[in-house]
Amino acid sequence: MSDFLLELLCEEIPARMQAGARADLERLFRAEMDGAGVETGAITVWSTPRRLALIAADLPEQTEAVSEEAKGPPEGAPDAAIDGFCKKNGVTRDQLELREVKGRNTWFAVRNVPGRKVADVLAEAIPAIIRAFPWPKSMRWGKASISTESLRWVRPLQGIVAILGEDLVPCEVGGVASGFATVGHRFHHSGEVTIGGASDYAEKLRACHVIVDHAERQDIIRTKAKEAAEAVGLTLVEDEGLVIENAGLTEWPEPLLGRFDEAFLDVPPEVIQLTARVNQKYFVCEDCAGNLANAFVCTANIRASDPAVVVDGNRKVLAARLSDARFFWDTDRKVPLEQQARKLERITFHEKLGTVADKVERVATLARWLAEEGIVPGADPALAEQAARLAKADLVTEMVGEFPELQGLMGGYYARAEGLPDAVSDAIRDHYKPVGQGDDVPTAPVTVTVSLADKLDNLRSFFAIDEKPTGSKDPFALRRAALGVIRTVTRNGLRLSIAEGDLLDFFADRLKVQQREAGVRHDLIDAVFALGGEDDLVRLLARVHALQSFMESEDGANLLAGYKRAANILKKEGYEGSGNRIARTGEEDPLALVDDPELGSIVAQRGHVRPDYDTEPAESALIEALNRAEPAASSAIADERFEEAMAALASLRGPIDAFFDNVTVNDPDPAKREARLALLDHFRAAVHKVADFARIES
Repeated sequence: MSDFLLELLCEEIPARMQAGARADLERLFRAEMDGAGVETGAITVWSTPRRLALIAADLPEQTEAVSEEAKGPPEGAPDAAIDGFCKKNGVTRDQLELREVKGRNTWFAVRNVPGRKVADVLAEAIPAIIRAFPWPKSMRWGKASISTESLRWVRPLQGIVAILGEDLVPCEVGGVASGFATVGHRFHHSGEVTIGGASDYAEKLRACHVIVDHAERQDIIRTKAKEAAEAVGLTLVEDEGLVIENAGLTEWPEPLLGRFDEAFLDVPPEVIQLTARVNQKYFVCEDCAGNLANAFVCTANIRASDPAVVVDGNRKVLAARLSDARFFWDTDRKVPLEQQARKLERITFHEKLGTVADKVERVATLARWLAEEGIVPGADPALAEQAARLAKADLVTEMVGEFPELQGLMGGYYARAEGLPDAVSDAIRDHYKPVGQGDDVPTAPVTVTVSLADKLDNLRSFFAIDEKPTGSKDPFALRRAALGVIRTVTRNGLRLSIAEGDLLDFFADRLKVQQREAGVRHDLIDAVFALGGEDDLVRLLARVHALQSFMESEDGANLLAGYKRAANILKKEGYEGSGNRIARTGEEDPLALVDDPELGSIVAQRGHVRPDYDTEPAESALIEALNRAEPAASSAIADERFEEAMAALASLRGPIDAFFDNVTVNDPDPAKREARLALLDHFRAAVHKVADFARIES
């Protein structure tokens, strides 16, 4: 058994591509080995800006011999068919075997394939892996690039190290031949580094100022960046994405702390952090009060003899970027948001929905309506409309043009600087929220109003022009908008009715997804949705949660069993039930058969009428329990007291169990049989006032 090392050396690999490249290298390697019958054990894959490395432990020296067989034509087939089969499989006629297949003799070709040296397998696999590598973007280079058949790689491929045990695996691809030599750090080590094998690879490169393990470099950056900030009494603003990116940009990371001019702190802190992060890949720091400090941490790729020189160079570059940001900040504040908003007439929102200004008009009208109707309690209609009219104004500012991620946030800053009411500024700042699952949900009334209006307009408008999500495609983020509405409505307990057909179904699907992720059983959600006619999300969820609590109890489980037994009997008997679910046996209330609809409705409200025969005690008990439970459940549901509705249903558990234990439903007497089926139908209908129990899993 031997360890195998593969290193692919090239010009700088973009940091954002390295994680995917590591996964692809392992996947392609395993596929090649599996296809050749080579068993693989532990595989380690590393990356730096200049190389991908793979170490496969304990590869065998040789693959095992295998026997391959192929089914051919039947006995008696034309000679040409048999000869063609032999040629295809590399055998002669006398090597064929005759076997019976489904009563007919059939020729089989059997070949014994000897084992191969794994070194030979690797020599073929390496070029195949390199040529099949799925880089998101790749290039050709040099004279060979005039041919479309030339090698493509993320950056020019410069070297291949391929060693099995201590032996070279000879191979060549695109004019690059494998060898024992690689290179160390671009600045700290000149000349080649000779690798003896997988065992000394990492340490030989470490001696040449290359840490090949990306996870180790990440740990160094996390630790040293934090230490650099704490050394001057500051706290590093943690940013895992920036840690990974810096590790992908360096082979020998050295975090260093620097300072920038305090005057830049007049610029909003999010702008400073984004400028440092996006443009320079720097971390920022906070003081003990949690305010942004005039400090940054950069990650050098060298061990500098004078770190101050490196820091000063980075400070100058950051200062130039911050100067641009301050210019945008100062310039944008010279133009009031109301004036900026007029420019939205020049931006198309959608060819069928007009400009962004048209959208703003719709959102403003809807926001005012939501406030005036009291759907968002406490929201001032005038402030809601004002915030909605200004919410998109920052889209045309210089700052948002440079940093689109800051839309909404910058509008809030500009509104506050302009002296607009805090409620308006906050609504502009937060009206996109919640954006993702972990995002904060607005609770301030004006903010809630504008946030809902913006998302509801997107949904209503795009559905109106039949631009609905299909499959995995959702170009206008309507699923996210619906989830945002659901979270906002439920978090604030808003009674918002969504009465439009397709849109209601869309919300229903999103709600199911959200609640399943929150741990609510999908069958219970379906059971409540199946009742139909429910477009109040808060009320619907309250019913679902009450149902889940009930079904987790012993009463709920037993009642479900009784329901399913009753439903199965009714289904087996083909019983469809009567219109008002009252068994008419001749001695019911005299008003039961009158034509007056008002009197008929009174009878329907009275419940199940006792039949005209001497009922069994358990039968009578169930009738009485139903006559008490059904109106109690209906009243509780009407008042949204869903736990009480469940409690009313729970009172049916004992009577339905006793009924099945003591009463024969399919009695020989047709009158008794009909009455008892009607009673079970009544029981089923009473349960359906809460949920469709047929959809609940046992």
